[in-house]
Amino acid sequence: MSRAFTKEDDTGPELVVVPRAPLPLGAHNYVTPRGLRRLQAEHAVIERERLGLESADSADRSARLNALAQRLAALEERIVSAELVDPRSQPHDCVRFGARVRVRHESGGESEYRVVGVDEADASVGLLAFSAPLARALLGKRVGEVAVLQTPRASDELEVLDIAYDVDDL
Repeated sequence: MSRAFTKEDDTGPELVVVPRAPLPLGAHNYVTPRGLRRLQAEHAVIERERLGLESADSADRSARLNALAQRLAALEERIVSAELVDPRSQPHDCVRFGARVRVRHESGGESEYRVVGVDEADASVGLLAFSAPLARALLGKRVGEVAVLQTPRASDELEVLDIAYDVDDL
């Protein structure tokens, strides 16, 4: 094989930077106080890692620095565009951003969710991005009202049982 088709300086596989969850087109980047602190903490961790790599001498140093620079740029964009929503400023009688909501499903089971920013969302622990279909169905509902979640396979009626805003997250 001709040398023209080989890489002389192959340093291993290229690092892949996983993109952040996208914000819906035209949506504001709402964050809870806890969400903003998490973004800032993530920034500090990546910055420390970057500084450590700058003084390191490794074969993949350049690729790792480039990957960190991409992550930092995306994170800084999110921090700059963040719009902090104080739970105390929300109307506590209906579901809004930052609300903790307890619901009863048609099946009789109960679940608890919290409506949060895109970067803070983790459905496995009940943290729903404000843009998620379930969160959109719940937004604006009051205790006793029913939200209908329409999915491609079925629909589920969720009765709002309780709404709270945790000020201990401030």
